[in-house]
Amino acid sequence: MGNSPSAADLRSGDRRALAKCITLVESKRPVDRNLANQLIEDILPDTGRSYRIGISGVPGVGKSTFIESFGLHLIEQGKKVAVLAVDPSSPVAGGSILGDKTRMPELSRTQDAFIRPSPSSGIMGGTAQRTRETILLCEAAGYDVLLIETVGVGQSEVAVHGMVDFFMMLMVPNAGDELQGIKRGITELVDTIVINKADGESLGQARQAKAYYQSAFNLLRGDEGWKPRVMTCSALERTNLEDVWQMIEEYFNWLGQEDRLADKRRQQNLLWLHKLVNLEIDQYLKTSERLKGAYPELETQVNTGLMTPFRAAREIIEMIFPD
Repeated sequence: MGNSPSAADLRSGDRRALAKCITLVESKRPVDRNLANQLIEDILPDTGRSYRIGISGVPGVGKSTFIESFGLHLIEQGKKVAVLAVDPSSPVAGGSILGDKTRMPELSRTQDAFIRPSPSSGIMGGTAQRTRETILLCEAAGYDVLLIETVGVGQSEVAVHGMVDFFMMLMVPNAGDELQGIKRGITELVDTIVINKADGESLGQARQAKAYYQSAFNLLRGDEGWKPRVMTCSALERTNLEDVWQMIEEYFNWLGQEDRLADKRRQQNLLWLHKLVNLEIDQYLKTSERLKGAYPELETQVNTGLMTPFRAAREIIEMIFPD
């Protein structure tokens, strides 16, 4: 990758340099991987000082409108905001709809905002392969608040929970059967539910939904130090956004006590380690000269029923790690 950006370029806060750095860490070329690894090592001392906030929600909940309105509100408070919006990729064609800047036109034109759409490339969990590295790059570039938007399907909540400090689930007032709208697995992960579109004729429904979700939290998570809150807002009318931000700041004040934030960041690093090991092994399988012929052959044998997946996996592992 010619004219590779440096750590100094990144620290300058230049958005173009940040975009180039992210492109570098997302590259699968071996030469770029080495440069990217060195870049991450260089900027590590400049990371860790942002609010890492994950945002998820079902399609139609108004994530883009909320993120734009919330991001603009934070910028008015003097913050620099980065939005990492991970779009769903087609499992067939491998393409993605990278329309985040058109979905957040006002925010994208703001000097103190950075919006980066990244295809999930079919990765389970709704986050791009290098989202963790991108988080570090944005921190080194001086962004105070990172908003990581997930595709909001399947296990995306679990994946993003492992890389953020605060996890927000957006809901709508008329989500239908609330018993189906909230699941125990989700309540164990999220730090707040924000009911968007709480305006006009939906205000009454929003209040009812808020009472229901808060009761569920009190029942399912009553013994923890942080009591998850349920908030209402209207991203379209930009109401109650300050209340949401004050609640998040209260959470981070709590997280800063008794080494809770340090513990959470250590957990994030361990999950990152496990993900990196899996990525490196996968990359090795695809690029190793020694496995170039054997791996496709084993895939063919599994596909034709001549070998079990278990047996093929054992042979691959033995080729990677010979005794």
